Amino acid sequence: MAKSRRVKIDYRKLGRERAFGFTDGIDVAVDSRLKGKKRLEIINHELLHYLFPELEEDEIVEKSVILTNTLWFE
Repeated sequence: MAKSRRVKIDYRKLGRERAFGFTDGIDVAVDSRLKGKKRLEIINHELLHYLFPELEEDEIVEKSVILTNTLWFE
């Protein structure tokens, strides 16, 4: 499956899913109630899952925090 140059993110309430965000490899969803730095972190987290599905969860968390801290303070 070829990845496009831009990933469309669906912002919606994810209370029933009990998640801040998720991806199934095709779609990316982020809870619309998130704001600020946490929103950026979850976007980065889900995009990393989307782009690198072979990575383990702990690797995704580590990388998403690094990306978020770098982008947030630039």
